[in-house]
Order: sequence, then C-alpha cells, then structure tokens
Amino acid sequence: MADRSFLDWPFFEDRHRALAEELEGWCRANLPADHSDVDAACRGLVADLGKAGFLRHSGAGEGETLDVRSLCLIRETLARHDGLADFSFAMQGLGMGAVSLFGTPSQREWLERTRDGRALSAFALSEAASGSDVANMTTAARRDGDGWVVNGEKTWISNGGIADLYVLFARTGEAPGAKGLSAFLVPADTPGLEIAERIDVVAPHPLATLRFDDMRLPGDALIGEAGAGFRIAMSVLDIFRSSVGAAALGFARRALEESLARVRDRELFGAPLGDLQMVQGHIADMALGVDASALLVYRAAWTKDMGAPRVTREAAMAKLHATEMAQQVIDAGVQLHGGDGVRKGGIMESLYREIRALRIYEGASDVQKVVIARQAMA
Repeated sequence: MADRSFLDWPFFEDRHRALAEELEGWCRANLPADHSDVDAACRGLVADLGKAGFLRHSGAGEGETLDVRSLCLIRETLARHDGLADFSFAMQGLGMGAVSLFGTPSQREWLERTRDGRALSAFALSEAASGSDVANMTTAARRDGDGWVVNGEKTWISNGGIADLYVLFARTGEAPGAKGLSAFLVPADTPGLEIAERIDVVAPHPLATLRFDDMRLPGDALIGEAGAGFRIAMSVLDIFRSSVGAAALGFARRALEESLARVRDRELFGAPLGDLQMVQGHIADMALGVDASALLVYRAAWTKDMGAPRVTREAAMAKLHATEMAQQVIDAGVQLHGGDGVRKGGIMESLYREIRALRIYEGASDVQKVVIARQAMA
C-alpha cells in the first residue's frame, strides 16, 4: 500500500482527502485497464471516468475555478494504478484548458461534454520545428470574410486520431513571434483536417500528426482574442504543468511500493534483500525523492489555488524535480528487481517506459531549467 500520510499535510482540505479516498477505491475496482487496443482503452477510460464524476475536476464549469490540488491528486493516484488512465484524464483537462479559462458560452458546451466523458479533447500546439519554441510555429490561419482558413501541420498531438475536438494554435500575424498567435476550437470532423500519421512511442498512447489543408473555421471558433494565443497557451500550461509532476510522482510512488515489497520478500544469502545496507541506501534515496517531489508539486498546486495569478517558477520546479526524480526512483526499482525488472509486461518495465516522455512533454527538463533560472534572476 502506497504511503498516504501526505494527505495530512496542510496543503489539503477535507474535500481533497475525501476525493483521494473515493478515487483510490475506484482505481482498485477498475484499474488497470485492458491495453490491448490503446484507442479503445482511452475511449473507455474517458467514458468510465466521466460516469464516475472524476472528469468534473478536469475543467471549470460556469462560475467555477480549476482546483489544481484536485487535478494533481487525481493524476498522481491514476498514474500509480495505470499510466493510460492518467493519460486519458490529463488530456481532457489539458485539451480543454483554453476553453475552461477563456471560452465563450457556446464553446463551453463542448467543455460539458468532455467533463462528462462524452467527448475526447486534444491540445494541438507542437510542430516539427516548434516544440519548446512555441513562437516558431508556422501553421497559419488567415482571415476570410467572417471566418478563417488554416494551413499547416501539428505533430506529437496526444489523442490525435481519436479526439472529437482539438484546441488548435496557429499564427494569425497580429505581431511578430509569440504575439501573433491565436487559439481555435476545431471539431474533428471539420473538412480540411486530416490525420496524416499515427505515431508509435515506447509507452503506447494515441499520438498523431495533423495536417490542415485550406481548413475553414467560422469566426466563433476563435478562443479569446486574436493574437492572444501564446498567452492562452502559457496560462493553460501554468496550471497543468504541476499536474505532470503529479503524474511522475504517482509513477515513483508505485516504483517505491513495488520495491519495498520486493526487498522484504526476496531473500539473498539467507536473509531478506532489505537487510543489505546498500539496498537500504537505495530505498532511502527513493523515499527522499518521492517526498521532495510531493512537497514541490503540492506547493505549486496550493499556491495557484490560493489565488496566485501565475506560478511559473513553482510549476517549473515541480515538473522538473518530480519527473527527473521519478526517472531515478524507477531506475533504482528496476535494479532492485533484477531480471524481473526488465521482464516485458511487468510493472517495473511498464513504469520505466511510462516515465520517459514526462521529462519531454509540456516543457522539456532543460527548458524548465531555463525558466527557473530566469525567474531566479528576474
């Protein structure tokens, strides 16, 4: 059983503790999902999470605000049980984050569908030459009467190919660089939108390259104001970046939990593996890494929930430390499991594949270091 004592920390209220306990029970009854058909698994997980009410926390309804502590608790718990369940929840939140924060009443009708699990969403920001450098994007939307015409490509888009709608970022040219981007809400059946390629990665998730060929959008597809796309994207990432750290924390907790069971049960030279001081050193490092990550993740979430307009520094620290430390914790866990640690289909092998992408997406680790340094020197 994973350590739950962190729920007593002052970052949380009783409603957070109740949510964590409710979700823990649901996870034990429903996870892991069957991953044999990843697309079907994601659709099923979204539907089930919606029916259970947990997707209500992925976006803010009318008059509500996003509770980042709830987002992080949900992602940590889901990741500890099943990485694909975490992915499915996270994309509902990230995909519709722009609508949750800046959407019109008609756009928010889509938000209610994603919060109920009746529609899958996606966040279409990255391009082949503009992942970390968002301002370098080339996908362009030009005005055409009351609407827009879009041409270009996006790639590495999570839920690409199975999403019902995409929040698309494109260059609209109000100003050079980052000040000339805008955000649009694009239903997946819009003519001119093509799934150009499905992308396979080490931890199977639905990813795709999207192509836009004279795709026409109505004027009301624009989210917020023209030229505000970069600010919208950064506002969304400012909230959801902490939750990436929470997912990494969930993976690390599972690795520690599995490793503790291993060193207690496995005998070496006539005694439990855990009696060896070198093994105890590994366990101590893993436990320290997990707790330090949790403190940074929930500090960032609490700070945002307390009304801070931006938590750029706190979120970058949380994401950087939690993802990098989870990689180390999981690697140590694989080592403690010996040959079983790299057995295909085993939990440690699965965690090893799951964690790697988190050090890249929503701001690679090296980019987070730049963000933290600039904040420190400001």
